[in-house]
Amino acid sequence: MKVEQRLFGQLEGRPVTLFTIENANGFRVSCINWGCIITGIMALDRHGKLENVVLGFETLEEYGSNPHFLGAVAGRFAGRIKGGAFSLEGKHYQLAANAGGHHLHGGNKGFSHVLWDSNVIQKEDGASIEFTYLSPDGEEGYPGNLKLSVTYSVRDDTDELAISYSAISDQTTLVNLTNHSYFNLSGNLKRDILKHRLTLDSCEFLELDKELIPTGELLPVANSVFDFRNGRKIYDGTVSGHPQNLYAGCGYDHPFILGNNQRGRIKLEDEESGRKLRVETTEPTVVLYTGNSLKGSYSFNGSKACNYLGLCLETQGLPDSVHQPHFPSAILEKGERYTSETRYTFGIMDLPL
Repeated sequence: MKVEQRLFGQLEGRPVTLFTIENANGFRVSCINWGCIITGIMALDRHGKLENVVLGFETLEEYGSNPHFLGAVAGRFAGRIKGGAFSLEGKHYQLAANAGGHHLHGGNKGFSHVLWDSNVIQKEDGASIEFTYLSPDGEEGYPGNLKLSVTYSVRDDTDELAISYSAISDQTTLVNLTNHSYFNLSGNLKRDILKHRLTLDSCEFLELDKELIPTGELLPVANSVFDFRNGRKIYDGTVSGHPQNLYAGCGYDHPFILGNNQRGRIKLEDEESGRKLRVETTEPTVVLYTGNSLKGSYSFNGSKACNYLGLCLETQGLPDSVHQPHFPSAILEKGERYTSETRYTFGIMDLPL
C-alpha cells in the first residue's frame, strides 16, 4: 500500500492536505481534510484502464463554497429539516435555513465546509485516513459538543473504499451523516450518467412535496419509474412525467427504503466502460440524486458542468425524521455513540466482486 501526502492549499492559515491511498491494483482514492472531501477515485474499466469515477475540482480555490457538496461529508444532519427548526427534550432549536427556508446538509458550513484534523493509519492489508472534528455546542444551532471521526479505508487486495463514521455528544442532539460523492463510471467524465443502470432492492420510496420536504408517506415503487428492483437506466426518470420526478427537477432526489437487510442492495453499472459499483451500508436509506442542477459556468476536472454529469448514492437516515415520529430516529442521546459504515466496491461487469 502507498499513501502520499501533499499540500493542496491554505485555509485560515492552516494547510489543507491531499491524501492519496493506492493499492496493489492501482486503485486510488484521494481526499482532503477540508470537509473530508473525496477529490478523486481511480478505478479500472474492462480494458484495464484507470480513470477517475467521481466529480471533483483540481484546486482548493475551485471548491470555494462547494454548493453541490462534491465528495464531502454532510452533517450534522444530511438532508433537509423543514423550516430549519426542531424541538428536542422540550427545547426549541433554530438552525440555518440555507435551502429555500429549510435546513440542508448541516447548514451554512456544516461538516462539509470546515477543516478536520487528520491521521494516516497503515496496516499490513491496507491503509486509512482518519479525520476528526469537534463540533462545539451551538454550532449551526445544534445542541451539544459533538466529537466526530470519519475514516476512509482502502484494502490492498480489493478495489473498495470503506467509510466509517463515529460520533458522541455531551448533550442529546441530532446526527445523520453521509458522503456526498457524485459517481460517473464512464471514466474521466467522458459521458453523462443517463445510460448508467441502477439496481436497488427497494420496494418503497419517500414522497416529497414541491419543496423536496418529506410528506411522511412511503410510496410503492411498483409500476413506476421508481422501480429499480430489476435495474433501470437513470434516463427514465429524467423524461418521466411523474410529479415526483418533476418536483426534483426532472430526475431523482429521493430516499429509497432499503429494508431490514441493507447489505448488497445497491448496484450501479456503465455498459460502455464495463465498470460496476456495489454499495453496502448499515443505513436504512439511500438518497438517489441524479445531478439535476449541476449545470453552471464552471468545470469539473476540465469537463464543463452540465446536468446529469454525476449521481449521488447518499446512504443515511431519512430526512426530516425529527418531524416524522414514524421514521427511524436520528436523535443521539447524551453519552451514546453513533456509528455507521458504507462500503463502495468497484469491479467489472460480468465478473464477481
